[in-house]
Amino acid sequence: MQDEQNPTDTEVKQRRIRSFVVRGGRMTDGQQKAYDANWEVYGLDVANGRIAYEDVFGRTSDVVLEVGFGMGASLVEMAKNAPEKDFIGIEVHPPGVAKLMMLAAEAGVNNIRVYCHDAIEVMADCLPQGQASTFQLFFPDPWHKKKHNKRRIVQPLFAQQVANVLKVGGAFHMATDWEAYAEHMLEVMEEQKNYENAAGKNQYHPRPEWRPLTKFEQRGERLGHGVWDLIYTKITD
Repeated sequence: MQDEQNPTDTEVKQRRIRSFVVRGGRMTDGQQKAYDANWEVYGLDVANGRIAYEDVFGRTSDVVLEVGFGMGASLVEMAKNAPEKDFIGIEVHPPGVAKLMMLAAEAGVNNIRVYCHDAIEVMADCLPQGQASTFQLFFPDPWHKKKHNKRRIVQPLFAQQVANVLKVGGAFHMATDWEAYAEHMLEVMEEQKNYENAAGKNQYHPRPEWRPLTKFEQRGERLGHGVWDLIYTKITD
């Protein structure tokens, strides 16, 4: 067993990778009140370490993970529309976390929980390994300038980190409105030996009906912007 005080080089490298760039995380008084009022019900603390989904939700179910849910409206809608599933959102932006919890409380949704922390550390230190049914990454920062492409979250190492928390048969679902990033995602994922493209090799996937259209996406559609979904199934550990 690896000594926690002396992590391997790979573990050190993984924990240095960040899944976000913080841009103005300060909350308004109203957001802070919403955060404080709802955290006890919906919040998960990284300091508590590895969780068990059955303990968190009080049942055995399909668990959906989403990284970078923004202001949370679409994730709450998915949880509301699929009461038989349980959802965990991971977002580093405190106002977004506050908004998601407020929306969940207003809708009476109780099958959702949230981490306000970097996803890479949550995935490594807090989530059960090999158990989630779905991992969602919708509209991540495209880092569209070529010199910044290396900052894109979808890289071979991240694909493996996602595979670590997915069960065999689980799905890694991505969506982006940047065609160049879609091509990058496709290139990265087609090289992964433990995934299979659900739409067929080198193919994008039609938007599933259960993925809600965000206001941002609806506006993009009116302007003629494309959106690309990719779904990969984990086929082996």
